[in-house]
Amino acid sequence: MRSFFSALLLLLLSVSFSFSQSTAKLYINASDPRVTISRHIYGHFSEHLGRCIYDGFWVGENSSIPNKGRIRLDIVEALKKIKIPNLRWPGGCFADEYHWRDGIGPRKQRPTMINTNWGNVTEDNSFGTHEFLELCDMLGCEPYITGNVGSGTVSEMNNWVEYLNFDGQSPLTTLRKENGRNKPWNVSFWGVGNESWGCGGNMTPEYYVNEYKRYATFAKNYPNARLKKIACGASDGDYNWTDVLMKNVGTRMWGLSLHYYTVPKSWSDKGSATSFDEKEYFTTMKKCLFMDELVTRHGTIMDKYDPDKRVAMVVDEWGIWTNVEPDSNPAFLYQQNSLRDALVAGTTLNIFNNHADRVRMANLAQTVNVLQSLVLTQGNKMLLTPTYHVFDLYKVHQDAKLLPLQLNVPDYQYGDQKMPAVNASASVDSTGAIHISLVNLDAAHTIPVTTTISGSNWHTVEGQVLTAAKFTDINTFDQPGNIRPVPFSHARKEGDQLVANLPPLSVVVLTLK
Repeated sequence: MRSFFSALLLLLLSVSFSFSQSTAKLYINASDPRVTISRHIYGHFSEHLGRCIYDGFWVGENSSIPNKGRIRLDIVEALKKIKIPNLRWPGGCFADEYHWRDGIGPRKQRPTMINTNWGNVTEDNSFGTHEFLELCDMLGCEPYITGNVGSGTVSEMNNWVEYLNFDGQSPLTTLRKENGRNKPWNVSFWGVGNESWGCGGNMTPEYYVNEYKRYATFAKNYPNARLKKIACGASDGDYNWTDVLMKNVGTRMWGLSLHYYTVPKSWSDKGSATSFDEKEYFTTMKKCLFMDELVTRHGTIMDKYDPDKRVAMVVDEWGIWTNVEPDSNPAFLYQQNSLRDALVAGTTLNIFNNHADRVRMANLAQTVNVLQSLVLTQGNKMLLTPTYHVFDLYKVHQDAKLLPLQLNVPDYQYGDQKMPAVNASASVDSTGAIHISLVNLDAAHTIPVTTTISGSNWHTVEGQVLTAAKFTDINTFDQPGNIRPVPFSHARKEGDQLVANLPPLSVVVLTLK
């Protein structure tokens, strides 16, 4: 008899353990939200690289594609829909070989240059300062300009700031008016160089500190245009770079950048954007989750010198980087965009949201036809990628208040490796609506999530889900709607709790009112 009860107890424990390992529990504190999720976390990046600007935003002079002053209108409307808050330009590595005066004035008189970073193609400078800022005006977003520290001069950057932001009389403001712009643009976000540890000059952090101070000193504030200067920060886990910058620059910068790319395999063979197995998918998502450790550890160093968190962490290059598409120019970094990319985007944005006390700006690389794009174009055709749809779903978090959460989730296991199967973030907007974004990384299992919310008396739930049958699924120009958000009907209120069943490989956003 004893052996029977022992066996029964073991069976019950086994069932209980199995149940606990296949379900997730989420606890959200809505009692006293204080931290704002800055809308600038949802920023984007457009470099003079491949077909991002030319044959992306910027169409031919006599193009039949609907445009305004050569700026492609279907892309503009798509980006306005997701409330793009800022756009970084002109690079990237290109920024440190770009001389802004070459891109102003009558287009036929602008000198050409060679884009040595991205394929040695000829840059005709037809898309320059005025064109970029007209694009930002059309998008209703803030420009984020990266100045040339690598091959430029202090005077060059100082003059660019004056050309854009001074409203008085000077030779530069006269030149601006002659070029068609009477009033200043009042650009506040300025990057002082890009990747100065690499393509921006191969500098040591100690050397860059002095360069930053010199350039930043002469980048002047003007009335209605107080600069938010962003120093070049670390690549990946270079924690020493962050320490040196925080120790020697500290709060004399508005923000400090961080760059990290999710590379599925290795830098020598990054892996295909569309052809990969579960092992490679698993490895990719585990590398994506490493962003949380990077933000935490760099943030801890920043806290040591800046406990009040006055300096923003600016993750102004992030995303998945794969091999280019077959038969495309290897220097143009054109890659397709699968459901895996959407899961990378949703997971990364959840990480940024949950670190919103320090991460106050970020820029996905890049907006059109380059790396993890929002938009792909082919002649007059345009498609919205799975990544675009994540930004559309997550726009509810922009400038909402972060709701702290605790998450107890099962593991997603592959071989002897494992990682959390579910990640999430939550916020409350100005109307009192609560938004919860959840990502199920598990490739095979639906995961029930039971959520307890303290400090909120909610009554209804509705949601949307982005998913597909396979992590390799993509949108194509012939079938642009393969992967798109659809209404989510597997969430309900049970007593005081929210219960949702997350499909495998899914991004779900719920709204509680």
